[in-house]
Amino acid sequence: MDPQLPQTIDAYLDRIGAARPARPDASALRELQLRHLIAVPFENLSIHLGEDIVLEDGPLLDKIVGRERGGFCYELNGAFAVLLRALGFRVTLLQARVHGDGGRLGIPYDHLALRVETEDGTGPWLADVGFGDHARRPLALDDRADQEDPGGTFRIVPAPDGGESGDLDVLCDGTPRLRLERRPRELADFRAGAWYHRTSPDSHFTRAPVCSRSTDDGRITLSGRKLLTTVGGERRETPLGSDDEVLAAYRDHFGLRLDRLPGKSDLR
Repeated sequence: MDPQLPQTIDAYLDRIGAARPARPDASALRELQLRHLIAVPFENLSIHLGEDIVLEDGPLLDKIVGRERGGFCYELNGAFAVLLRALGFRVTLLQARVHGDGGRLGIPYDHLALRVETEDGTGPWLADVGFGDHARRPLALDDRADQEDPGGTFRIVPAPDGGESGDLDVLCDGTPRLRLERRPRELADFRAGAWYHRTSPDSHFTRAPVCSRSTDDGRITLSGRKLLTTVGGERRETPLGSDDEVLAAYRDHFGLRLDRLPGKSDLR
């Protein structure tokens, strides 16, 4: 084990404003997921800043904890898995494909999600801090009934063509969001998906920079030069003019101290 890991885990907990849980149970998992969603933004800025995206535990912790940045699903859930394991949770990486418009499925390894087992015998749980506006609480992976969440009504059902692997569809308010495979994966398995999303013109991540996080009562998103806030279902849009205003928004709303704008921040 990395001798610096305990200190890094303490710093990680400090960043998300969470105390070290007394035991790795379902209540602790719910608290950690919620605090992570509020504190650490979902962002694709590395793609637009020309930064490397390295899917290894050390670089992920350095980015999320040391540099106090966010990331997209591979980075956020990859780092969250390290945190959970260090706290005593049993974590398995799962690959998923995102349901797009018209029911079209994304590429294999489109998304990384976490299967988490807790000490109290509940679950297993589907934990996710890397899918943007999604479930705020872990979902019971084996429960086929509706699961109420501040993010909507979720249901996990067998996929119509799940095959022998028993793929699952994760629905929100009746609309499929994820096609989840239950076979355990390793972080390195997601490198091809990360490469696609950081390089392909068909990936929505390459089209414009975005930075978004949950708030106590809604969500806040910076897309290009537009600051979008949602409170209680009411959406407000604030245009930002100068580069300094945009940099200040990254700092003040997301805790990101950038020395330059992402390359496509002029997109409106």
